Amino acid sequence: MARLHTIALSEATGRAAELFSAVKSAVGKVPNSYIGIGGNSPVALEAVLNLEASLKKSSLSPVDIEVIKLVVSQTTGCDYCLAAHTLLGKKFGLSREAILALRQAQPSGDVRNDALAKFVLYLLKTSGTVPADVVAAVKEAGVTDPQLVDATMAVASIAFTNLFNRINDTTLDFPAAD
Repeated sequence: MARLHTIALSEATGRAAELFSAVKSAVGKVPNSYIGIGGNSPVALEAVLNLEASLKKSSLSPVDIEVIKLVVSQTTGCDYCLAAHTLLGKKFGLSREAILALRQAQPSGDVRNDALAKFVLYLLKTSGTVPADVVAAVKEAGVTDPQLVDATMAVASIAFTNLFNRINDTTLDFPAAD
């Protein structure tokens, strides 16, 4: 159950209503996470949507983005984002087994995805400068410099929604991740 003020979609006005309408037109529904964010701060929702639009134009593939979002969501313990990105990962061709492995940065059968997942987990679990050998390992698996920069943007994007949903305890409107 949501902990922060949550409006009914039909009660949205102003900028929140405009953003909700755009989301619904683009994806067919307004996820509960976006309702919670936009109902409290249309500015925050607009920033999230702009960052997501930038990711779609980035050097990352949709699968790369989902790999990153799965690792971050698993690591932070966000059940809402884990459910959403498990569903999206399947939509983009990841098997159930690969998703379960990637969430833990374990071997999934795809060397590049595995290296990206391992790199993201390293970023999340450590502090300080990333050692050169860690960067070299992900690059050796085929991740380019622009993709590393864009991966950092993807981490930032999902970290915001993970944190919001953990605070809010946002009600799932996707099938729960297994």
